[in-house]
Amino acid sequence: MSTTDRPVPRWAYLLAHAIPFLTLPSGLWRLGLVFGSSMGMLDDNGNPAQLGGIGEKVYVVSLSIVSELVALTALGLVSRWGEVAPRWIPFIGGRRIHPYAAIVPAVLGSLSLIAIWTYGFRDAYTDHFIPFSGTGWKVLMLACYSPLNFWGPALLAVTWAYYRRRVSALAVAV
Repeated sequence: MSTTDRPVPRWAYLLAHAIPFLTLPSGLWRLGLVFGSSMGMLDDNGNPAQLGGIGEKVYVVSLSIVSELVALTALGLVSRWGEVAPRWIPFIGGRRIHPYAAIVPAVLGSLSLIAIWTYGFRDAYTDHFIPFSGTGWKVLMLACYSPLNFWGPALLAVTWAYYRRRVSALAVAV
């Protein structure tokens, strides 16, 4: 196992590894829809909601996979491959990664996630949210989706640790 140039704070290491688990419950919840469950959601007519067809099912599965893969990129902020590109990557393999090539997208991603989930949850705890057939179904959905509210702030904190390790270290060395 290769290590980073400067030690990663333990809290940042643990938080980066926790980030993919923040997205996992919502992905698993969505898979319930793919396999035919309404997950307690009701359509506009008060009937159990269902996905429309194979296209919607592919979209939901793809959304779950892509969300998890994006969450896994947080590991680059605490790993060697976040400092030096793996050799198998064409053109840049083996080269050092400029810190801001990771910091800028991570900060923009963090802020976007904070905005998305703040907006997405604006009515979650009111009666103006998705209609459900029962309170238990709504609680399950909220339990699966609420961790997404921590994804942006967690990524921002891990990015801060990456910045302190990579950029602050350069300023001290000069």
